[in-house]
Amino acid sequence: MDLSLLASLLQSTVTMAVPLLLAALGELLAEQGGMINIGLEGMLLSGAFAATAVTSFSGSPALGLLAACGAGLVLAALFAYVVVVHSGNQVVVGTALNLLAVGATGVAYRAIFGVTGAALTVPGFAKLAIPGLSSLPVVGPALFEQTALGYFAFGLVPLLGYGLYRTVPGLKLRMVGEHPAAAAAQGVAVRFTQLLALLGCGVLAATAGAYLAVAYARTFVEGMSAGRGFIALAIVIFGRWSPWGILGAALLFGLATALQFHVQALGLRIPYQFLLMLPYVLTLLVLAGYAGTTRAPAALGVPLDDA
Repeated sequence: MDLSLLASLLQSTVTMAVPLLLAALGELLAEQGGMINIGLEGMLLSGAFAATAVTSFSGSPALGLLAACGAGLVLAALFAYVVVVHSGNQVVVGTALNLLAVGATGVAYRAIFGVTGAALTVPGFAKLAIPGLSSLPVVGPALFEQTALGYFAFGLVPLLGYGLYRTVPGLKLRMVGEHPAAAAAQGVAVRFTQLLALLGCGVLAATAGAYLAVAYARTFVEGMSAGRGFIALAIVIFGRWSPWGILGAALLFGLATALQFHVQALGLRIPYQFLLMLPYVLTLLVLAGYAGTTRAPAALGVPLDDA
C-alpha cells in the first residue's frame, strides 16, 4: 500500500473515531453509575444542531460548542429527572428522548434555515499542528494535526482512566453502579452521583455532535448522527467498560467508517453498499456475540427502587 494512501486512511480513521470516542466515554460515565443511556443518539444530534445554529449566527465555533454543551445538559437533565428522580424505565425514556431530538431538530432546522438549507456552511475549528510531531510520516497528520476537540477526546482517555480507578469520586461512581444500596450505606449520595454522571454523559455526547457539525462537516443535515449514538453503546461493551478499551474500539469502528471513503483508492472490489453498512453490521456482531463475554456493572439498568 502506498504510504500516502495509508496516511490518508489513518487520518480518516482518527477523524471518524473522535465523535464515537467522545460519545462512548460519556456513556461510560453513565453506565459506571448503573444507567443505560439509550438517548445518546438524541443528545449527539441535538448537540450537532445547536452547534451549527449558534455558529451560523455568531460566526464562532467556540460559542457553538458551548451551545451544544447546553443542549446536552438540558436533555441529560430531562433524562435524569425521569430516570433518577422517578425511577423511570431507562430504555423507554432514552428511546423517547431520541424521538424528541429527531423531531425537534428537524422542525427547528427547517424553521431557521428553510426546507433544504443547501447553502448552509458554518465556520469550523481549525486544525492545530504540533510542531515536529505533525511532520512524522504516516502517523503525523493523523495524530498530531487535530482540532482542539480531537486532542480533547484523546486526552480524556487517560484522565478518565485515572479518575475512575484512582480517585474517591471515581470509586463512589463505580460503587453506585455495582451496588447502590451498599454505596448508600457508606454515605454515598447515590442519586446525586448518578445525576452528575448523566450530566457529564450529556455534555460529552453533545460535544461529539458539535465535532461532527463544526469540526468535520461544517454544516448540519437532518439525522446526521446516523446511528453513532448506538454505535457508541456497542463500543462501551466492546471496550469492556474501560477508557483504554473504548479508545481501541472507537478506532476500530472509525476504520470501518473510513473504509467507505478509501475503498476505490485501495483497489478493493467491494460493493459500496457493503461498506456503508459495515459499521452497523460490526455493531450487531459486537452486541450479539461479544456482549455475553464481558461483565457489565452489576446494577446496570436496574432502577434504584429495585436495587
